[in-house]
Amino acid sequence: MNNQTRRFPSFFVFALILCVALDAVTIRGQTQTQFGADHVSVNLSDSSRPALVKASLVSGGITVKAYDGKGIVVEARVRNRESARSDSTMKRIPVSSTGLSVEEENNEVRITTDSYMRPIDLTISVPVHTSLKLSAVNAGDIVVTGVDGELDVNEVNGSVTLNNVSGSAVAHALNGRLLATFTRVNPQKPMAFSSLNGDIDVTFPADLKANLSLKSDRGEIFTDFDVQMLAAPVQQTVEDGRSHGGKYRVQIDKTVHGTINGGGPEFQFTNFNGGIYIRKAGAAS
Repeated sequence: MNNQTRRFPSFFVFALILCVALDAVTIRGQTQTQFGADHVSVNLSDSSRPALVKASLVSGGITVKAYDGKGIVVEARVRNRESARSDSTMKRIPVSSTGLSVEEENNEVRITTDSYMRPIDLTISVPVHTSLKLSAVNAGDIVVTGVDGELDVNEVNGSVTLNNVSGSAVAHALNGRLLATFTRVNPQKPMAFSSLNGDIDVTFPADLKANLSLKSDRGEIFTDFDVQMLAAPVQQTVEDGRSHGGKYRVQIDKTVHGTINGGGPEFQFTNFNGGIYIRKAGAAS
């Protein structure tokens, strides 16, 4: 199995990784509107090649939209919060600084903010052919629309929505729903979708060719594709701690396997407390 599809166990340490201090980067062309939003426009080193955009937030949401331009446009805005003080003689002075920082090198764009201090929402406009690596922890969702590339999306306490995307995706929503719609898939790339406490709902083109690996501990699995189920060998995990006064334990893997349209790259769906829905574009709902 491709290593890209084995990320679900490591997702539980994702929140800890994001708490590491962010490296300082160079800001280019930054402006601030009267409403407190910071804007940065970045030209790519080579606009004829696809870009890779990386963005991570501790608190806040990320929205990425494909557009007809050739550069990367970033808007960062501090989330409005009401004052908790009951003393009417005191007024809260809002802090609108986002700490937005954008760095570009060889078509790789890295975006950071001060989201560890206050909730910040990012809106990023990218060329259609762009790969993304996005992550967020609290107080927001991740939404991607119209992008064609390799998508790596991680969300801890929010939902993930991929609207009319193309290419391939590795997407995780720990405590939220994962919803994706593909207009085209890369026939050579594996994919992985996982959640702990939310449904996984993915729509693929009708001509999809894939090998499926499916597991949902406390949820059902549904599809309108014609899936050919495979009789895979039983996988057992054995733990023997009797030599140290412990227990002997055997666990059988609950994963089921199948193919769509004769098979193809591996598509892994893993859930714990939610359903899995694999939909065929154009099929009656």
